Amino acid sequence: MLTRTSLLHSHATSFGFKQVPEDEKSKLVGNVFSSVASSYDLMNDLMSGGLHRLWKDRLVSKLHPIPGMKYLDVAGGTGDVAFRIYDSINSVSRRITHGTLEGDLDAETQINVCDINPSMLSVGKKRAAERGLGDNRSLVWVEGDAEALKFGDGTMDGYTIAFGIRNVTHIEKALSEAYRVLKPGGRFLCLELSHVDVPIFKNLYDYYSFSVIPAVGELVAGDRESYQYLIESIRKFPRQEMFARMIADAGFQKVEYENLVGGVVAIHSGFKF
Repeated sequence: MLTRTSLLHSHATSFGFKQVPEDEKSKLVGNVFSSVASSYDLMNDLMSGGLHRLWKDRLVSKLHPIPGMKYLDVAGGTGDVAFRIYDSINSVSRRITHGTLEGDLDAETQINVCDINPSMLSVGKKRAAERGLGDNRSLVWVEGDAEALKFGDGTMDGYTIAFGIRNVTHIEKALSEAYRVLKPGGRFLCLELSHVDVPIFKNLYDYYSFSVIPAVGELVAGDRESYQYLIESIRKFPRQEMFARMIADAGFQKVEYENLVGGVVAIHSGFKF
């Protein structure tokens, strides 16, 4: 059992509203996502009323993906963002070539899906196969840690992370790694659940978050505790302005953010020059 004394003699971090040793957090988060992997996308639909689809569309529209580039989607194991990037690139390639060179453009384009959790990656690979993309060379599935990426310096044209950065142990390390792997001119984009400031809306949002979402998680996924953690992790995540400063401190320039639905989610952006 963890005691106050044991925590004082280790580096502690938050796991939802709890304080845990840093070396324990990744294991605890891994257990959460292993538990919810099979119902993750369904629960996203239920929790957001389907709005997460529009939020991810907005994220990818800001990325402006084009054929022949290399992209990295971190904590994206189920493929939701990667498939949107792929579809956007194919739409561009069809307009450029009138559909005659799509296969060649696929060979030049690379969309790396990186996730620390093999269960989430398995869901993504299954979804890719269902879309007829199981053997597609443009989609690369990589088990890896956002804080220690397996990619070389300056190798990516764009980096995205959706609903994932609040779950890492050291946000600063994840941001530093994002900066490292991006090419000069590359763009960092983060979609994350954030903080609502409008008082009446905030009260309603808090009630929905803490009372409804865990109950739905128990009903649909058979796992109340994991969704209780996910809600608590949102409240522990830095506010929009503070997170923007953290991105700038990692070396990014032209840092900005866009609030959606009154701050329920925010998209942060920065460039490496």
